[in-house]
Amino acid sequence: MLDILTANDKPGSYPKSWYADSARHLPPFDPARGELSCDVCVVGAGFTGLSAALHLAKAGYDVILLDAQRVGFGASGRNGGQVGTGQRVEQDELEAMVGKAHARTLWDLSLESVDLVKALIAEGDMDTEFVPGILHADHRARYVPHSRAYAEKLQAEYGYDKIRAIGPDEIRALVDSPAYHGGTLDMGGGHIHPLRYAFGLARMAQAAGVRIFEGSKVDGIDMGEPARVSTREARITARYVVLGCNGYLGDLDGQVAARVMPINNYIIATEPMSPEAAEKLIAGNHAVADSKFVINYFRFSEDRCLLFGGTESYGYRFPTDIAAKVRRPMLEIFPQLEQTRIDYAWGGTLGITMNRMPHFARLRGHVLSASGYSGHGVAMATLGGKLAAETIQGQAERFDIMAQVPTRRFPGGVAMRHPLLVLAMVYYALRDKL
Repeated sequence: MLDILTANDKPGSYPKSWYADSARHLPPFDPARGELSCDVCVVGAGFTGLSAALHLAKAGYDVILLDAQRVGFGASGRNGGQVGTGQRVEQDELEAMVGKAHARTLWDLSLESVDLVKALIAEGDMDTEFVPGILHADHRARYVPHSRAYAEKLQAEYGYDKIRAIGPDEIRALVDSPAYHGGTLDMGGGHIHPLRYAFGLARMAQAAGVRIFEGSKVDGIDMGEPARVSTREARITARYVVLGCNGYLGDLDGQVAARVMPINNYIIATEPMSPEAAEKLIAGNHAVADSKFVINYFRFSEDRCLLFGGTESYGYRFPTDIAAKVRRPMLEIFPQLEQTRIDYAWGGTLGITMNRMPHFARLRGHVLSASGYSGHGVAMATLGGKLAAETIQGQAERFDIMAQVPTRRFPGGVAMRHPLLVLAMVYYALRDKL
């Protein structure tokens, strides 16, 4: 079987992307070697692992952070950069799933997650800024009444005054596309440069005393007490372990793999546009995510390249021509960009769950996992790391609130989940066209 860590990427190298070419890179960290010991071993140097390591080190714990590739190498350094409020699932559905009180707590945690990202950016004096505004665009007119009702629900029942409904005239003024009929504008959410943010978290973690090791793929975890984490060159003894592997977990833990499945998503970056052209295409420099099941999401970079994400695949391999694959949905939304040059195209792997809610779990009392953010992970993964750190410090209530959200196993087990998902996605792709 192909290794998902190297199926599409060279060991130790960031994929070619607008993010990688516009970030101030960290010097490489050495691989872990020999016999090591620590209070907490964190596996995966994405947002979850970086946040967990940082918060634990600030609390006085001796932390080792391992990554099989590089810091921010996975979804954390490749995503659309959208920092959304709410969970991946709307509050109506969460209320039906877990009850109103639990759903309200999940909402409050989501707002905290956005505030945490903004606070860390300010504290770390990072090379990115939080740009406010996410436009949720309805690609079918029949969805507009629901969007209006949902905005009113958040205002009336959740006291959230940063979201409002928009109609067909305003959506066309905000997004120069015939594809959308209305939606909502959420000024509590926003967008950032995700790889710069990951690098900033790593600098903060290192300054707090975290020992970071790259090129250190974990090949086994003995969950005894103490736990023993093994790589090709090292054996780490730890009182606690935190798994923050998301879509790159592989077969490291079967309990998590049964509930969190890797899928691939793709982004292109156009040539830079003039200020006037960028403002005409997306007014106000908001980020946009639409109502399709396979979401189109897009925004402008600081140098006014359109970063457009969309389409998914469910095997290990990326398509041979990512630019052509993503260009098709971009031109469906913006046909006027037919002659616009594509400067970058890249793919990445994320983790999804059956119900699109994150999977938080205590695999043992001293081994925690947080993953499965389903495309909504910039803020929630950052908070997930903080909640894991709180749990290790003896304050488990908030982690357990997330863990109590049911995340079912994928049908057919690990071996059959991909072909079954492909069948499901054919259905949803057809539904998007209706």
